[in-house]
Amino acid sequence: MTTAFIHQTAEVSPKAQLADNVKVWNLVQVRENAQIGENTILSKNVYIDFDVSIGANVKIQNNVSVYNGVTIEDDVFVGPSAIFTNDFRPRAVNPDWKVTPTLIKKGASIGAGATLVCGIVIGEYAMIGSGAVVNKSIPAHALVVGNPAKVVGFVYKNGERVLSEHITDVAKETQSIEFTEPTTQEVLSLPLSAIKVLPVF
Repeated sequence: MTTAFIHQTAEVSPKAQLADNVKVWNLVQVRENAQIGENTILSKNVYIDFDVSIGANVKIQNNVSVYNGVTIEDDVFVGPSAIFTNDFRPRAVNPDWKVTPTLIKKGASIGAGATLVCGIVIGEYAMIGSGAVVNKSIPAHALVVGNPAKVVGFVYKNGERVLSEHITDVAKETQSIEFTEPTTQEVLSLPLSAIKVLPVF
């Protein structure tokens, strides 16, 4: 039997699958066949559509709707009022309508009020700034802001900016640069082109 917590005002389908230590807070709706991984938190007024898959250790903040076709992997943060979509050409009546999928990969963070146009992949540990409008796939560890969202830098797993002073190796044969985070000693390899958007402090 699952040890999930479900607030008395939440509506969870008996066909939904909630792993251990999931927390479902006020006014949340979780629909049929949704899968929620262990230790995930669904904050106030979150909507999880049918067949949606959400990994472990995910935090979804207030007022977020995760629609059918969206997949969220482990360790993802979704800020309040972030917007997902699943219809690339929306019409009120469209008999040929099909879901356009979106994938949020492990460790990514989506800032408050960001909008994600469907049909994209957000790479591992990427960070999307608050209010950004993301209309194309984002590479792993990229930091994006604006409308439309543009890559303005890269971040480590802990969210700290990758700086040019962190370069520890340049591999011309693979066209890549190796960076080391000074506190955690995380080693991150990025393409040579990344140097164009790295801040220098």
